[in-house]
Amino acid sequence: MHNYVDRGIIKWAPFDALVGYQGLLSELRYKLGKKDKPLLSEDQFEELNRTLNFVYHHQIEIIVEYYHDGYTKTSYGKIKRLDFIHKQIILSTYEKIDSTSILDLTYS
Repeated sequence: MHNYVDRGIIKWAPFDALVGYQGLLSELRYKLGKKDKPLLSEDQFEELNRTLNFVYHHQIEIIVEYYHDGYTKTSYGKIKRLDFIHKQIILSTYEKIDSTSILDLTYS
């Protein structure tokens, strides 16, 4: 009589014996993936400023590429408001983006 029951893939699954080890690994991967903020030239700032004024006054939907916490992120929407005091743009999705972190604006 053969009573062996195969457990399948479970026997090869990693065992999380150390508390917090997986969290530490994911945090380490996040930190290692960070990059420095790209520097923009004067011409690129001028082009961003012109594009920002154009899309704001014509209420055109845009794709915003910005830098946040070591990563480049992308968002889209129409510009709802320009906050000159806090130097932020507020999109129609109520997302606030710091104007100094904007890397690129594109519209179609």
